[in-house]
Amino acid sequence: MILGAKIAVARAAGALSRRSGRGATSLPGKLLMRMQPDAIERLARRLPQGSAVISATNGKTTTAAMVAAILERGGTRLVHNRTGANMAGGVASVLLDAARGDGIDGDAGLFEVDEFWLDRVVPQLQPRALLLANLFRDQLDRYGELETIADRWAAAVAAAPDTSLVLNADDPLVADLGRDSRGGRVTYFGVQDDRMALRGMAHASDSKHCRRCGAPYVYDAIYMGHLGRYHCPNGDAHRPQPDVYAGDITLDGTRGARFTLHLGGEQVVVALPLPGLYNVYNALGAAALTRALGAPPAQIAAGLEATRAAFGRAETVSVGGRELAILLVKNPAGANEVLRTLALDAGEHDVLAVLNDNTADGRDVSWVWDADFEVIAGRVRRVTCSGTRAAELALRLKYAGVPPARLNVVPALERGLDAALRDGDGRLVALPTYTAMLALRELLVARGAAQGSFAR
Repeated sequence: MILGAKIAVARAAGALSRRSGRGATSLPGKLLMRMQPDAIERLARRLPQGSAVISATNGKTTTAAMVAAILERGGTRLVHNRTGANMAGGVASVLLDAARGDGIDGDAGLFEVDEFWLDRVVPQLQPRALLLANLFRDQLDRYGELETIADRWAAAVAAAPDTSLVLNADDPLVADLGRDSRGGRVTYFGVQDDRMALRGMAHASDSKHCRRCGAPYVYDAIYMGHLGRYHCPNGDAHRPQPDVYAGDITLDGTRGARFTLHLGGEQVVVALPLPGLYNVYNALGAAALTRALGAPPAQIAAGLEATRAAFGRAETVSVGGRELAILLVKNPAGANEVLRTLALDAGEHDVLAVLNDNTADGRDVSWVWDADFEVIAGRVRRVTCSGTRAAELALRLKYAGVPPARLNVVPALERGLDAALRDGDGRLVALPTYTAMLALRELLVARGAAQGSFAR
């Protein structure tokens, strides 16, 4: 059977699955790869401008949305896995969906790829550029320690010798992947504003030791988790000087951020409509990647400023007469940045906190004890805890300092949402884990409060 016939079979299977109500984000691609193992490689070769790949523990979807906003502003037609299906099946699905005869409906590919699938997908795509944004501890029961992922990433980099690398200079494990310099085809990005530095390293910090000699890094500034300006005391490694960096950063709580973006010898002020230093890092990664692909500074700034929150990531909707802000939390580093950002907002907070332990969340939820809920505990007016592990989350919040009288445990999400809406006024902040965020959005879509439903 020729490739075109196999694509038709895979599309038909996906259409049948959608009609049955089961969804079909990755199914067509999985079926196509079963019939044609090199389908990703063959379809990717049809893209006239090649492709770019983004991977990270935190921020892949938001960074990809930023990159898309920048490139599309310049007229590039993208083949992009916007639904977030970021394993091989999802990448294959979006490629087969764009396939037209012997060609493809798009100029370039933009693929968010799961960190544990990178070494299997990159050799097939052979992208023009590869953005590796960060490595934080996440779902240890599924992925193991960070060094395991770093080794897989190193294999992916080695398997694509002609690919330009875009690396986070402030993340020691990620920056180390560019140590061989690849003939100058490495672009580093980072933060250059010590007003953003933390007083010390947070408890939930990960890559604190030199990968070459094992000595603890010495930090001159810590910006987020283990990200910062560092050097090995034995001289075996140090933070590279970033080519793209942010200075003069102003964080406006959960509303947005502003910074000066430096791109080589050029600079431009960016008013980012997404909150927190973590989104400044996402914007830096997007800027560095698109700059490596040839986008001019004005287009980069305009694209960043036009980016809207991806589903569940600083998304704000109106429901039950109240404003609901959804801030995804899924591991200690990400949760700490969300909490740090929330703490910048004035006044007390009504919170809907939802903790699930489904496979996509990670079965081990002990990470909540490494998240610094203490930073908002004194300013919480009411917390409704929902999800499959609602009681454990309530216990964590109690030990963080939230008075028990302000805690309400309602495991069923729909009842928890109703309780949180009923038991307060003004703005409500939802802090859901991944599958909880998906379920919450489905509820909001059903109530007409949110647009579209994210396909899993």
